[in-house]
Amino acid sequence: MITIALDAMGGDHGVGVTVPAALQTLSQEAALKVILVGQSDVLRKELTRLRAAENDRLSIHHASEVIAMDESPAQALRSKKDSSMRVAINLVKEGVAQAAVSAGNTGALMATARFVLKTLPGIDRPAIITTLPTTHGHVHVLDLGANVDCTPEQLVQFAMMGSILVSAVEGKDKPRVGLLNIGEEDIKGNDSVKKTNELLRATGLNYCGFVEGDEIYTGDMDVIVCDGFVGNVMLKTSEGLAQMITHFMKQEFKRNLLTKISAVIALPVLRAFRKRVDPRRYNGATLIGLNGTVIKSHGGADKLAFQCAILEALAEVKNNVPERIGRELAAMSARETLA
Repeated sequence: MITIALDAMGGDHGVGVTVPAALQTLSQEAALKVILVGQSDVLRKELTRLRAAENDRLSIHHASEVIAMDESPAQALRSKKDSSMRVAINLVKEGVAQAAVSAGNTGALMATARFVLKTLPGIDRPAIITTLPTTHGHVHVLDLGANVDCTPEQLVQFAMMGSILVSAVEGKDKPRVGLLNIGEEDIKGNDSVKKTNELLRATGLNYCGFVEGDEIYTGDMDVIVCDGFVGNVMLKTSEGLAQMITHFMKQEFKRNLLTKISAVIALPVLRAFRKRVDPRRYNGATLIGLNGTVIKSHGGADKLAFQCAILEALAEVKNNVPERIGRELAAMSARETLA
């Protein structure tokens, strides 16, 4: 059995999303146990509303405080030691749970997870990695906002961690790794990117060189690496573009009677397209590089999206991702020492 601690109070919707998502996931995953962390009276009330109750696979762990979505990470870390977020991560530290999932404040989650769990040996900073759809399937991208400024050495660490995660979860022997840049030629980019390129070529990774922004969605990389500033801007731009395309399509199909009829005829295709690019199905970003598994759900996640975040945590625990990263990094360090 795998036990996952959920920050049930976090996110824009709180228990209205986290509890139903937990119940749905439990019904589908027989080897899963869930600990709902939060204000016990609120959680029991929600379980009653859903006609559910605690059992041998679903329990409540009381936490008296909640971290607001706009709260200062430093303030949350110092003053809210009994927050649902902090307690969920503590359960991972104590070995009661194998992973924690939260839709709460990203900065507070990163600060708390790093403080409680610490980083793996050989890792300077944890990063945020998530999956994005592509024309060839999907790609893992990091960092998406945890580290605005990164050294070339840290970007190499990100590449190594991303490659190990993909290898562990997807069973790929040599994931293709690319470095996001403004061009594919070696002369392109700033000094940091150029230095990172040199360092990556000296690693044992299946490094394929620079990739441009359009190749995030049309290329054949398994892992794309960038600093958190670039990654976060790219992610938010992509989300805005998707919303704009959806808005335009709705406008055009509602334009007149003929386009409305066309919409009805095209409905199966539109539904298939929506499912294929549905961002909810890619929800669940990993705080990679920690001595434990912590998954960040989008703050505005609905039931399906939060369930996907839980499933991501389950997959990473099943495949021992933090342990594998630790072993691989130790082996790399040993080889470098011998060399």
